Order: sequence, then structure tokens, then C-alpha cells
Amino acid sequence: MMELDQRQFHCPGYYIRAVSSRFEAEGAASLRHRVFVQEQGIFPLQDRDAIDPVATHLVALSTCAHEPDQVVGTVRIHQESPRLWWGSRLAVDREFRAVGRLGAELIRLAVCTATARGCDRFLAHVQMQNVPLFRRLRWRPQHEVTIHGTPHMKMEADLSHYPPCADPVTGWYHRARPREPRP
Repeated sequence: MMELDQRQFHCPGYYIRAVSSRFEAEGAASLRHRVFVQEQGIFPLQDRDAIDPVATHLVALSTCAHEPDQVVGTVRIHQESPRLWWGSRLAVDREFRAVGRLGAELIRLAVCTATARGCDRFLAHVQMQNVPLFRRLRWRPQHEVTIHGTPHMKMEADLSHYPPCADPVTGWYHRARPREPRP
């Protein structure tokens, strides 16, 4: 029997971009449900709220032959008041968390998109286990809060490290190297 090398089948890269199709929107909603309802149990039935219809939804898409294959990461952004933006519902599929920088690339697109739209301040309520990642990405902690029974840190992005992205629908192609899984 011939043994196959798993490296032959890994995704060569990921599109990081704003949702522009029904496939992407449905994939993002499904991923959020898996992460926030089924996996983390933060919400009992579904995680959708009044922000969803006004938010810009961003996705990380795995590829097969350089064509979008599946939604493996998502985040949403919205403008709460003039020049004040928020990011929320950052999720990366469990099977793709060992892929380097997918969450970071989504965060980068989120802040760069808001910056291009006139953002002066970008905030997020970050689950405590993700605070180190956000610190590495030049976010400052503000104070701890509890949201839906889960501890979070309110954080603010240092916008000087996030140049404007005027075309988030195009976004970019990210070639990631798989990380070694954590023990």
C-alpha cells in the first residue's frame, strides 16, 4: 500500500478579504456558530445580533488550486459612532488554528479597512486567551470586562501600525507556513 505525505495536500495559501458572496457569508455564519455556540458554549442557540446587518464581515478562505475552498476564519467590524470602530466575533476554525497568522491577518484587514474608512479609534473586547496575540499586534489593554459570562479585555489598536486598505473585497493572498501544534 502506498503511503501519502500529508504535506502534499495542505492548503498553499489563504485569501483574506471582505465577504463578497453568499458562499462566504454563509461560511462565516456557520464558522461563528461552530466556534461560539458549539465549541465555546458562549451562546446557547446562535450568536447573531443587531450588529450583523450593519457590520462588514471579513473572512479567511482556504484555497484549492488557488480557488476559494472554504471559510476557515472570520471577523466583523462596524462603526459605532463617527470615527469609532469595533471588531468582534473573531473566529478561526479549529482545524486551521495551527496555520500561522490567520487570526492576525484577519485582525490586520479589520483595522486597515476601518482606517481607510476614517477610523480614529478601533476597539475590541478580546477573550483573555487571545490578549497576548493582540499585544503582539500592537493593541493596548484598557480594562477587563465580562461579556456573555466570559472574561474579556477591552483593547485598543495602535492605528499607526495599520495602513489603510481601500479595497477589502480584494484583500490579499496570504501564504502561511503551518505552525507546530501546541502540546
